Amino acid sequence: MLVMRELMFGPRRFSGLKRDLPGISANVLAQRLAELEDRGLVRRARLPPPASVQVYEATEWGLEAAPVLGVLGKWAARSPLHDPSLPISHVSVMMSLQTMFEPELAGDFVATARFRLGDVTYCADVRKGRIDVRRGEPEQCDFTVTAEPAQLAGVVYGGAPIDVIRIDGDLALAKRFVTLFPLPPKVA
Repeated sequence: MLVMRELMFGPRRFSGLKRDLPGISANVLAQRLAELEDRGLVRRARLPPPASVQVYEATEWGLEAAPVLGVLGKWAARSPLHDPSLPISHVSVMMSLQTMFEPELAGDFVATARFRLGDVTYCADVRKGRIDVRRGEPEQCDFTVTAEPAQLAGVVYGGAPIDVIRIDGDLALAKRFVTLFPLPPKVA
């Protein structure tokens, strides 16, 4: 499931998957990718020149697991042992924004945000009580967040002050944006 999660926003190089799945050995990751490929959930592809490198990507069927991964993530966040300050990958934090988004809190809020998380950029578009997240540059945005994934998670879920992350653009919109993702109540 963790390998599938890391492929939800597009193709990834083996080295990037290995970096963002701490504790997994290269052999185990290669084995998991081979198993997922054999089951039709993942395929290998080659990026066009000038990159021309091999990547792994979720198949259309594999991408259908995204809602399931989101539900599991929300369920796991209810654990009394859940710690939003632990290391988190860029995919995980962006997928968590999709999962924890609360339409009632958003109301008529409208914003497009750019997230620069290490060497990866995402776009999050909030409008009409929905959030759409994708990897890549937005055509235009209201604010840009530059942070490490764990810093972003700390602000959104851990109560860290917003000045821990860099915000360029409309600070008021950014401050409102980070309030739209409440964690579910912990189990007793």
